[in-house]
Amino acid sequence: MKQLKSFLIAALLFVGASQAVSAQAKIAHINVSELMSTMPDMKAANAQLDKLTQSYDKEYNTMVTEFRTKVQQYEQEAAQQTEAVNEARSKEVQDMQKRIQDYQQNASKELQEKQEAIYKPILEKSRAAIQKVAKAKGYQYVLDSSTGSGVLLADGPDLLADVKKELGF
Repeated sequence: MKQLKSFLIAALLFVGASQAVSAQAKIAHINVSELMSTMPDMKAANAQLDKLTQSYDKEYNTMVTEFRTKVQQYEQEAAQQTEAVNEARSKEVQDMQKRIQDYQQNASKELQEKQEAIYKPILEKSRAAIQKVAKAKGYQYVLDSSTGSGVLLADGPDLLADVKKELGF
């Protein structure tokens, strides 16, 4: 009877311990910044954004050059012009300055919107690959180990190589 009681207690302890072990979540990590920077899609997106940025910069620089030229011309001719002409020129310069500021703000906004539109499918693709690899390997949680993400220690399994393989690069 004592042996049966000991056996039952041992069996209960074994079952409880195995449930505690299986209740622990499996956790892995991946450096999402590194993954994104090495993706071929991201390199193409960055090239597209650089081209757009250059076109905005070229237009902006043209506007600024034109503005400076007019300001210099008007300053040189101010003494020979009437008060009314100088006031009209002053207003024209202020209008040009406002157009330049508006252009800069609109270009910045459009560039940010374009960046979000271009990056969104790439982010979704990488997220789907991370989820697929994590599920295949049995991980319940995958932490982003990029600098500044809040992960202080990433000593567990790193999924970066597996996700790259899943994405085909």
